[in-house]
Amino acid sequence: MLGKLARQHDPNVLVGFDHADDAGVYKIAPDQALVQTVDFFTPIVDDPYTFGQIAATNSLSDVYAMGGKPLTSLALVCFPDKADLEILERILSGGLSKMIEAGCTVIGGHSIRDEETKFGYSVTGLIHPAKVLANKGAKPGDALLLTKALGTGVISTAIKKGKAEPAWIDAAVQSMTTLNKTAAEVTTTGHVGTAAPGRQAKRNSAAFRVNAMTDVTGFGLIGHARELALASDVSLHISAGSIPLLEGALECVRAGHVPGGLKNNRDFAECLVEYDANVPEDGRALLFDPQTAGGLLISTPDGPALGRALEEAGVAAAAIGEVVASRKPRIRVSI
Repeated sequence: MLGKLARQHDPNVLVGFDHADDAGVYKIAPDQALVQTVDFFTPIVDDPYTFGQIAATNSLSDVYAMGGKPLTSLALVCFPDKADLEILERILSGGLSKMIEAGCTVIGGHSIRDEETKFGYSVTGLIHPAKVLANKGAKPGDALLLTKALGTGVISTAIKKGKAEPAWIDAAVQSMTTLNKTAAEVTTTGHVGTAAPGRQAKRNSAAFRVNAMTDVTGFGLIGHARELALASDVSLHISAGSIPLLEGALECVRAGHVPGGLKNNRDFAECLVEYDANVPEDGRALLFDPQTAGGLLISTPDGPALGRALEEAGVAAAAIGEVVASRKPRIRVSI
């Protein structure tokens, strides 16, 4: 729908919605730009506190995906008029815990009455204009790194059906409440702990070369890989056997716990994908699984070195493929 609207022309817009990037970036000074994003959704787990944590983690992720540092946030709340306000307090408390962990200050928000609970945040971050990591810029020869396992979509569906085993739930919740903060800091600065906003121009000087980055969320791995490939005018070779999967993800697919978003993602993006014959059907399906608070997909010529640094920082990064020159198919998946 945005494509049907009149275009605004502002030279300070460094990243808009042209290439389906994770967040917008607006230049406010020669050495400083704002990163802005918004995200909210309905509960995907029963516990209100955990739901708040997941919503906050998901909202913060887009700032990290651009290479930015979250600064402030505004809470967005839809809550039933007759529901227990203690539930809302627990949701807000869970979200605040993750905002505190991110060093992002909640400065307000807005709430409305709604029959269905919804929660999330609008997040504003800071970044140096020359250090923005968009989904455009991947180059042939780059390695593709993924910093979280796939499977939150199918496991969340199993949870709603009452079919998820406790171990599956624990693994999914652990993933969805883990900030991409450490992964982003290591990727953009070479170490854990970002510099102060006024010193961000110096970051990456002794860090890793990163040509493009995005996070894997609602459109699934293939959906976001597609955006990266099209924006960068490259093709991707992905090794399905190298992709980490959450415990229970394959079992959920085999049992038919498939969310509607997975089917929609597949209908939309699979036309650009070609599989080797030995890639199993359940593995193919999980490539389109919509993720909540998913990991970062990083295109870098320093794949092995960055992978080691992420592992040392406690981030379970996996090398899942490589960038190649533009060709057909746009995305090739092997085992």
